[in-house]
Parts: sequence; structure tokens; C-alpha cells
Amino acid sequence: MRTSRIAMLFSLLALFALVLSACTPVAPAPSGDAAAPAAADAEEKVYRIGFSIPGLNFPFFVHMEKQVRDEAAKLGVEIITLDGQDNTEKQVADLESVIAQELDGLIVSPRTTEGLVEVIQAVVDAGIPVVTVDRRAEGVTGLLAHVGAENVLGGEAQGQALLELFPDGGTIFELQGTPGASPAIDRGQGLHNIIDPAGNFTIPCQQTGNFNRADGLRVTESCLGATPNPDAIVAANDDMALGAAEAVKAAGLNIPIIGYDALPEAIQAIQDGSLYGSVEQFPGEQTRTSLRTLLDFITDGTKPEQEVIFITPKMITSENINEAERIGEVQ
Repeated sequence: MRTSRIAMLFSLLALFALVLSACTPVAPAPSGDAAAPAAADAEEKVYRIGFSIPGLNFPFFVHMEKQVRDEAAKLGVEIITLDGQDNTEKQVADLESVIAQELDGLIVSPRTTEGLVEVIQAVVDAGIPVVTVDRRAEGVTGLLAHVGAENVLGGEAQGQALLELFPDGGTIFELQGTPGASPAIDRGQGLHNIIDPAGNFTIPCQQTGNFNRADGLRVTESCLGATPNPDAIVAANDDMALGAAEAVKAAGLNIPIIGYDALPEAIQAIQDGSLYGSVEQFPGEQTRTSLRTLLDFITDGTKPEQEVIFITPKMITSENINEAERIGEVQ
């Protein structure tokens, strides 16, 4: 009986000790350096930036998209490319998705000024910072910045080249860009700033080629049917200029053709003589500057010193061809 009571006593003591241990507070984990990296990793945010462009069917925008992705990789940013497919309604839907996804920022090159103003304003009003690149969005309030080439100056460079080639004037074809697109408007303005005061140039053919090579070819063929021997052709982008070069070659002509964008194929055409020149607007620098400007604001609220950041364009000819941004891509 005594042995049984002693055994029962030890059992009760063991049970009491177990209860006490369960109620004892557990010491918190060390808050020293060993725990800091995990906390920092948990707080690190990868910003998601929309990159909306008129269409990846244009080599110019393919290059810009590659440039923004390269810069984003350096900065640790996720780029969500929105291909407008050269369709205003598609680009509008893309920008509506920027709001729905609550992206951290937007870089946009609007296909047309009028068609995108309302939806870009909606993105801004949703509290998403917006930088326009290459093409402006006139009428939108609250944009963080616009980054682009001074297209009026680029058009003036085309006009100046014509004056140098034909000091006594001449007959030229003018291939214009997409109606309503700010580069088309500005480049045309710049061209006429130079040649109109000269008073000795005639333009029997002034039509839109929609920044498209096939349209540039078609329009030039039509223009040559009415005016078989122009002195020169000036185009608001290289795609149209290259299309014009095909038409000119088929017609057995050898006349100077001036483009705009300094695409690798245009640089090659300058080297072989089928194009006289092309205006370089440094699209890679435009795109990288846009992303850095946007990220500075998102991360620490830093606004650019100027709301409009212009990069000065330059006429590229055979004499300074090595100054083209994409000369390294020419075989």
C-alpha cells in the first residue's frame, strides 16, 4: 500500500511539472543580423510597369521595346508590354487593363493624340503615374513627363537637307505619317518651316503613307504615275522611305530619298545609296530615360526638373553614318 502511494505521488509530481513547462513563455527569436535579410527580402517590391506602344509591327517600336526591357532588367523592374497592333481601339483596351491590374506605372506612346487622350486621363486619375514617350498626348493633365525627340527640329533637318541638295528649288513628294499622330504633325511642320519660306519647292504629291512600308510603296507608285520625274522624296519615317525606294527603283529612277528614324535597314540603304539620309531620334535613349524618370517618381517621389524632356535629333547621311544609334546592328 505504501509503495502504491509513493508511485502515485511521483506520477502527480511529473504531471505538475509538465503543466508548468507548457505554461512557460517561449523566448522570442533573436532580432539580430541573422533575421534581418529575411525581413528585407519579404519587404522588397518588384514594380510592374506597363509599356504601351502603337504596334510591334513597326521596327521602330520593336527596338524601343527591347531597350526598355534591357533597362528594366538593370533596375529590377517588371515590364508588361501592351501591343496596340496599330489599332486605336486595341490600345484603348490595353490602357483600361492597366487600371484593372493596378500597375505601378505606365509608359505610353499613343497611336493618335485624339483617340487616346480620354483613356490616358483615366489612368492618371486612377493614381497611376504616366510618362508619354515619342508621341505626345495633348490635352491630358497630370502627366509626370513626356520624353521624346524634338520632331519639329527633325523635320527641319529634312528641310535643310533639301535646301542643300537643291538650292534653286525642286519638285518633291512628301509622304506623311498616320493622320493625328503627333510625330506626323510635328515632322511635317518642321519640314515646311524650312522649305515654305524658300518659295521654290513644289509638292505635287503630299499624301499619308500611315508610317507603313506597303503604303509608302503604293503612294509613291501613284504619285509617279502623275509626276514621273520628281527631284526628291521626303518621308516622315523610314518604313515609308524604304517603300518609296522600291517604287523609285522599279521606275528606273535615281533620286534622293530622305527618311526618319535611322533604322538599321535604312542605315544599310544609306550605305548602298538607295536612301540619301534619315533623321536619328535616338529611340533607345528616349525609352530608357522614360523608365528611369518613372521609377524615380515611384520609388521616392522625385519629379523630373522639366515635364518635357527633349532629345535633339540628327540627320544621318553617308558622311556621319557612324553616329547612328543602331549602326552596330548593320551587317
